[in-house]
Amino acid sequence: MSAPSHQIGWKTAVAIVVSSMIGTGIFTTLGFQLVDITNTYSIFLLWIIGGMLALFGAFCYAELGSHFKGNGGDYLYLKETYHPILGYLVSWVSLIIGFSSPVALAALAMSKYLSVFDYTFGTGFSIAIIILVSMSLSFSLKSSSKFHNFFTFIKVAFVIVLIILGVVLSGPETGNSLSFGEGWQKEMMLPAFATSLVFVTYSYTGWNSASYIAGEIKDVQKNLPKSLIIGTVFVTVCYVLINYIMLKHASLDQLVGKEDVMDKAANNMLGLSFGKVVNIFIALQLVATISGYLWVGSRLTQAFAKENHLWKTLSVNNKKGIPVRAIFAHTVIAILIILTGTFKEIFVYTAFLLQLFASLSVSTVFFLKKKDRKIFKSDLFYIFPTVFLLFSIYILYFTFIHNPRESVIGLGIVAFGIVLYLIDKRLSKPES
Repeated sequence: MSAPSHQIGWKTAVAIVVSSMIGTGIFTTLGFQLVDITNTYSIFLLWIIGGMLALFGAFCYAELGSHFKGNGGDYLYLKETYHPILGYLVSWVSLIIGFSSPVALAALAMSKYLSVFDYTFGTGFSIAIIILVSMSLSFSLKSSSKFHNFFTFIKVAFVIVLIILGVVLSGPETGNSLSFGEGWQKEMMLPAFATSLVFVTYSYTGWNSASYIAGEIKDVQKNLPKSLIIGTVFVTVCYVLINYIMLKHASLDQLVGKEDVMDKAANNMLGLSFGKVVNIFIALQLVATISGYLWVGSRLTQAFAKENHLWKTLSVNNKKGIPVRAIFAHTVIAILIILTGTFKEIFVYTAFLLQLFASLSVSTVFFLKKKDRKIFKSDLFYIFPTVFLLFSIYILYFTFIHNPRESVIGLGIVAFGIVLYLIDKRLSKPES
């Protein structure tokens, strides 16, 4: 029996994973890391650890997605394993932060990278891009897939070409940021190494994206793990190489504390004219990032809205089965985030909350019985969630210590979600 025509294959699922991961983080965070961490081995190690954690998390989500099936991801895992309040909170955080903030950050990064041209691309441009992408995802699953796959192809092709050029071309005569000394052992012990992991783990956000739309994937037990693992490994290799070429083609003075780090490297590597072309492609590939987060986020929000009184209106599909109201809810929230916060502030509290709830979700695999596991039958499987959770605790602790204001903002959002849960529960009583 053939799969329903509305389902997507593993290639589109991989495209969603790759497009959700490669985006704002890799092209904006190196400058923040270089404030305290300058040894190249340390930088590589940060990104390898991030990739390892993403891969271990992907193994866990592959099991969870194959077991629970259906759309919803974290919402399903936490609601079914622990308590409905955690499912509610992760959905609330996903609506307000998890999927809307990356959309806002990607749109802001687009404006930043296009600012090399004479015309100033400000917040108005960022907002317009989000609205246009939202509209493109609102017609049908087929048109959404074509749109998303097209921009993901641009993303992947651009990244591969950029890496090849960066590796082959020689660095600038004025110097670079490569430093292969022995200081990396000392840098690993610094609190700054842990806080740098916050930026890195955010850059890997999206490794779990295909699990949210498990209900739309053909042969989910085979294709979900395939998409998560292929996507995560591909992105990890790309991230290490992209960092290498940015360090190779720009000096520390050009990179430290800057957001548009690839702009500096590209100008040195290709000259000002071709450097501007690179900026255009960075902006174009961020369209796929925005598309991926709006697509996946709207499905999680829809699954959440169907079961909660306050949010019922967001569960409505259009005639083609697209959750248009959920898509535009994320659109509106992303626009509000753009209008109310700075890039780095949004970045830190988003990374903090996403790491917190990813950890809670990964912990649910400990409640899967061996007979329920579809992919990993050996008990060695528990190495993956254990390592993931230990690193998460390490990251969350240092994030809170060194960024207390942003962490408290994040926890305040969670606290407000608890209030909404209690109100929602009370409003739902008469219907039972």
